[in-house]
Amino acid sequence: MAFLRRVLIIGVVILFCCSVSLATVTDIQCLKSIKKSLEDPSNYLGSSWNFNNNTEGFICKFAGVECWHPDENKVLNIRLSDMGLRGQFPRDIINCSSLTGLDLSNNNLSGPIPPDISARLKYVTSLDLSSNNFSGEIPTGLANCTYLNVLKLNNNRFTGKIPMELGQLNRIKEFSVANNLLTGPVPFFQSDSITAEAYANNQGLCGKLLSPCPGAPKKSRVGIIIGAGIGGITITAVIVGIVLYYLLHGVVKKEDDPEGNRWAKGIEGAKGIKVSMFKNSVSKMRLSDLMKATDSFSNKNIIGTGRTGTMYLGLLPDGCSLMVKRLQDSRHLEKEFVSEMNILGSIEHRNLVPLLGFCMAKKERLLVYKYMENGTLHEKLHMVEPEVKSLEWHLRLKVAIGAARGLAWLHHSCNPRILHRNISSKCILLDREFEPKLSDFGLARLMNPVDTHLSTFVNGEFGDLGYVAPEYPRTLVATPKGDVYSFGVVLLELITGEKPTHLANAPESFKGSLAEWIEHLSDNSAVETAIDKSLVGNGFDGELNQFLRVACNCVLPTPKKRPTMFEVYQLLRAIGEKYQFTADDDIMQLSNTDDAEFQDELIVAPDAK
Repeated sequence: MAFLRRVLIIGVVILFCCSVSLATVTDIQCLKSIKKSLEDPSNYLGSSWNFNNNTEGFICKFAGVECWHPDENKVLNIRLSDMGLRGQFPRDIINCSSLTGLDLSNNNLSGPIPPDISARLKYVTSLDLSSNNFSGEIPTGLANCTYLNVLKLNNNRFTGKIPMELGQLNRIKEFSVANNLLTGPVPFFQSDSITAEAYANNQGLCGKLLSPCPGAPKKSRVGIIIGAGIGGITITAVIVGIVLYYLLHGVVKKEDDPEGNRWAKGIEGAKGIKVSMFKNSVSKMRLSDLMKATDSFSNKNIIGTGRTGTMYLGLLPDGCSLMVKRLQDSRHLEKEFVSEMNILGSIEHRNLVPLLGFCMAKKERLLVYKYMENGTLHEKLHMVEPEVKSLEWHLRLKVAIGAARGLAWLHHSCNPRILHRNISSKCILLDREFEPKLSDFGLARLMNPVDTHLSTFVNGEFGDLGYVAPEYPRTLVATPKGDVYSFGVVLLELITGEKPTHLANAPESFKGSLAEWIEHLSDNSAVETAIDKSLVGNGFDGELNQFLRVACNCVLPTPKKRPTMFEVYQLLRAIGEKYQFTADDDIMQLSNTDDAEFQDELIVAPDAK
C-alpha cells in the first residue's frame, strides 16, 4: 500500500508539472503570435517583448503583461492600451489559456470580433476593445463569456443589433457600446450601474433606458394619467413639506464655495505630495503649494480650457505667477506617465511653453508651466470688447513666424519628433514681448483618445472643428500635413480676423468653416476681400497678399499639395525679413526623412522609454 501511495503521489506530481509546463509553453506561444500578428509602429512590443530568454517568469516583465505569479510564465492579464497598434483581433489569444483580462483599447485595430470569442477567452472577466476601428456585428458568442464583469466596445464602428443574449451576463457591472452605428432594441441588464450613456450616439437604439421601440405595447393611458396625478400630488406635498421645514428652522443656505471644484477637494488629503520639477532654478513645491496658489483650483482662476484639460492661474507667495494644467483623463500607468513627462520636460525651444514640472495626486495629473503674460492668441484676435484695439500687423506677423518656427522644430528637429495634433489659436500663448509659445505639444499621447474616433467629429468634441484637416474624418490618422492644415487655419485667423467657424463677414447663408470660405472666395477671384479691413491700406498690402497665399497653400484639400512646416516657416520668415524677427534665429538641422515616418503619436526613442 505504501508503494502504491508513493506511485500515486509521483504520478500526480508528474501530471501537475506537465500541465504547468504546457501552460507555460502555450502562453509564450500566445504572446509570440500576438506580437507577430499586430503592427507596432511605435515599437512598444518590439523593444519589450524579447523571447531570447529561458528563465522562469521572463514574460512577466513584458510591457502590458501581468502574470499569475512573477516567477511563472502564466499570463493573467494583457493590457496593450494606447500603443498605436494596428491589425485585427489576435485570434491566437486562445493560447493564453488562463487569461482573465484583455485591454486593447485606444489603438488602430480593425475588422470584426471573432464569432467564437468565448472559446478564445474562456475565463475573461474584463474585455476592453474601446476606441479602435472594429466593425461588423457584435457576436452573440460574447454572451457565453459568463465571467464578464466589464465589457467595453464603445468608440468603434460596430453595426447591426446588440445581441439580446448579452442580458444573460449576470456578473456584468460595466458595459458600453456608445459611439457606434448600432440599431434596434438594447438588452436588459440586472445591474443598476448601466445607464443610458452606455448606448449614446448610435443610429437607432431603443428600449429600456431609451425611447420605446416602435410597436412596443402601450399601457392604458387612463392608468398613466391617474398614476401621474397621484404621484404628482405626493411629490409636491413632500417638496413643500421639506422646504417649509428648512425655512422654519433657518437652515436653508447657499453653497459655501460656489467657485470651488469637487475634484480638487478630493485630493486635499494628498497635499504633502511633492511636485516633480525639471528646473533647478525653480523652488521645491508640494501639492499644497499648488492648491494655495490656485485657491484650491477655484473656477475664478481658470484661464483656459481645451481638449487636453483646464488651465489655472497660480500666484506664488513671492509674487511670481505660473500656470497649472489639470490634464484630462489619462489612462497611462504611473510609470508610463512619468516617462512621458520626463521626455516632455527635457524638450526646450524658444517657441514652446516651458514645462516646469508635474504632480500626480490619486487619479489627477497636474502639469506646471511658465506663466505667459499676454494670454492666448485667440484672446488677442477675438476680443469681446469692441473698443479694444486688435493686434497690429507686425505683431501678427511676429506671432506667425515664431509659432511656425516652434512647430517646424517639433516636426523636423526635435528628438523625438512630435506631432502636435491640437494646433489652434488657443494653444499659442504670448509672453510679455508677444513672443509666441506653443502649448499642449506632446500631450496627445496622454489623453484618453476617444477624440481619435469619427464619432467625436459628429458630436463636435474635437476642439474646434474649423481646425481639423478634411482627410482626418476619413482616415482617422493624424499626420504632419494635418498639423500644417491646422496651422494654416491659424494663419487665416491672423490675416482675416475671423474665427475658424461662425464667420462674421461671410454671407449669412454660408455655414462652412473659415478655410472653406477662403476656398469658395478663391474660386471667384475674390479672396483678397477677406483680409481684415483694419490691416489694408497701411503700406504693407504686398506682405498681406504674400501671407495670404502661404495660408491658402496650408489649407489645400489635398495633403500632398501642402508645404511642410519647415517650408511654411521659411516662407513666413522671408515675408518678415525687414522686421528682423529672426535675427538671432536658431539653425534647424533637418533630416531627410519624409512625413510618413512619423504619424499620430509622440515618437519615443527606445532608450527613453
